[in-house]
Amino acid sequence: MRFVVVTGAGGFIGHHLVKRLCGMGRRVRGIDLRAPEFEPSPGQEFICADLRESRNALDALAGADEVYALAANMGGIGFIETHKAEIIRDNTLITLNTLEAARQNGARRVLFASSACVYPGSAQDTPGAPPLREDQAYPADPEDGYGWEKLSGERFCRHYREDFGLDTRIVRLHNIYGPLCIYEGGREKSLAALCRKISQARDGDEIEIWGDGLQTRSYCYVDDAVNGLLRIMESDWHDPINLGTDRSVSINELFDLIAAVAGRALKKRHNPLKPQGVRGRNCDTSLLNKVVGWTPTTFLEEGLASTYAWIAERVVNQDLNQSRKMCG
Repeated sequence: MRFVVVTGAGGFIGHHLVKRLCGMGRRVRGIDLRAPEFEPSPGQEFICADLRESRNALDALAGADEVYALAANMGGIGFIETHKAEIIRDNTLITLNTLEAARQNGARRVLFASSACVYPGSAQDTPGAPPLREDQAYPADPEDGYGWEKLSGERFCRHYREDFGLDTRIVRLHNIYGPLCIYEGGREKSLAALCRKISQARDGDEIEIWGDGLQTRSYCYVDDAVNGLLRIMESDWHDPINLGTDRSVSINELFDLIAAVAGRALKKRHNPLKPQGVRGRNCDTSLLNKVVGWTPTTFLEEGLASTYAWIAERVVNQDLNQSRKMCG
């Protein structure tokens, strides 16, 4: 029996995807450098492998039927702004090795996780910029580093499909969030970072916000992201497609929403010297709705409630454990 393979299965989205596939009764093999941090993987197999090495990829994808190619070296804006060469090197090797291993092992289909970072900066240079359509990726001017690597990965998928007959799917993910996400350590994204900061604060505290807080984003809850990945994998659509929501909020507004969930009165302290990314990024979901007849359904406030609760619980437990160590 062949496997559904999820690369990056130790990561946030990959782990949620493995859980869903297993719940559907699929036979799943997870692959990553390390196992999930917060709970065990439920997959029938989990292989710790460095996919930057072609031999590892070829062995790990043996018996693959469908491949969800989510493995990547990435993080929030603070990380991708300062690790460009590392990201390009690692992710280009991972993508090419995964595609070639899928081809050689006779995989039926591969879904490549791309990113909203492929879109030109000129389409995202003002807060509240119009939603990004898939056809706006060219003429190319993606985010320097991570965005170029993802746009190149999309081309790799196209050429493997056209030249080798490997059936590929390309999904441009827009700011996925939810429980089990990275929330500390330097790779966390804006929403998780704000949840952590607010969970550590007391009423009246001042919280640092990177930039002026006017930059806008849209956010997609992880359950919706997994639903979308499954639907797109089973569709007949080959070209790049957005997966996200079209509700745009500023970072200042996001801060206020999380503070309201936490029930805390807090102040903002803006730091214009910190990286803040593009000024406005939103997701056009019209093609997604056309292709699969569906768009994400989780309201931001609903997703924030569960995400904040999960992060806050971990922060509290970390503080308690630290206090016990100090007292001991």
